[in-house]
Amino acid sequence: MKKLTALLFTVLIVWGCTGNGPSGPDPDDFDREAILVNWADNIIVPAFTHFSETTDQLHTSAQEFASNPTEQNLVKLRTSWENAYLAFQHVSMFEMGEAMQLRFRDNLNIYPSDTSNINENITEGGYNLELPSQNSSQGFPALDYLLNGLGENDAEILASYTTDSNAENYRVYLTDLTERADNLANQVLENWTNGYRDEFVSNSGNGANSSLDMMVNDYIYYYEKHLRAGKVGIPAGVFSGSPLSSHVEAYYSEGLSKALFNEALTASINFFNGTHFDAEVNGQSLDDYLDYLNTMKDGADLTMLINDQFQTAQSRAENLDPDFAAQVETDNSLMLSTYDELQRNVVNMKVDMLQALSINVDYVDADGD
Repeated sequence: MKKLTALLFTVLIVWGCTGNGPSGPDPDDFDREAILVNWADNIIVPAFTHFSETTDQLHTSAQEFASNPTEQNLVKLRTSWENAYLAFQHVSMFEMGEAMQLRFRDNLNIYPSDTSNINENITEGGYNLELPSQNSSQGFPALDYLLNGLGENDAEILASYTTDSNAENYRVYLTDLTERADNLANQVLENWTNGYRDEFVSNSGNGANSSLDMMVNDYIYYYEKHLRAGKVGIPAGVFSGSPLSSHVEAYYSEGLSKALFNEALTASINFFNGTHFDAEVNGQSLDDYLDYLNTMKDGADLTMLINDQFQTAQSRAENLDPDFAAQVETDNSLMLSTYDELQRNVVNMKVDMLQALSINVDYVDADGD
């Protein structure tokens, strides 16, 4: 009897130490609202504020160019476009509230652009940019085409806005696109600062419709589908079987795609660690939640594993050409290896992190990984 009692005692100890028993911290005991406050006040609203400022400057530059289409104003407009596109990488993952209702990301960053429809819009007019069918004919990729893809050099591009039979239509379409981008940015920012921030923070429960559960799902979805797959995997041919250089983000700019990827990856890392927007200060976030739960994977700290893998992906991407289209065409193996490093964190976050936080996946994985 004593041996049986000792055996049962040993089993209970081992069971408790494996993490499968009831001895660990309860995810519900963590201050989830503190995370939501940090996300809203120190990351999301400041990022949308900055983005709104850049889209305002973008529209102003477009108006100046439309009034006086010179090479100098074209260069200035391109700079404004690049600044806004980089700023967009810090808000693209936040598809909640008004952003979800407006299909914010779909309206601003569907690529490759439908150049045939863009040219048809310019020639015929009468377009409605609010229609889903116009998603691939607007936003930053469409502006990329209009600023960089209409000719082999600046003189040829300027001709579309000056001497072409549809020059006026080109100028109108250009300013319509920048005005829409600015309006979308302002609408989402206004939503966050006029009520939605408080609604977001107060919804601190642990159900599928709670702010934290939905935001974490949106974050992982963005990382998996738009960063890992959209920026790297699809152009590298991971899902098609052959490289698709024309599917690179900012395809016509010939050198911006890597910068956009780096900015998006940095934004993803900062969100995981609660790093304030444009500041080296860390607040409460997913790393703290996992640390509170003492989350381990294969004997290692999960927070450390995720951050180490982020750094590995960043280091691997350093070797990529500034123009991802050129990289795909010259040495696609480097793109594929970067994808592989990004993919490892999909598993760490989508499987191990969500399990630790007791959050269910709320989207369908359709790319077979």
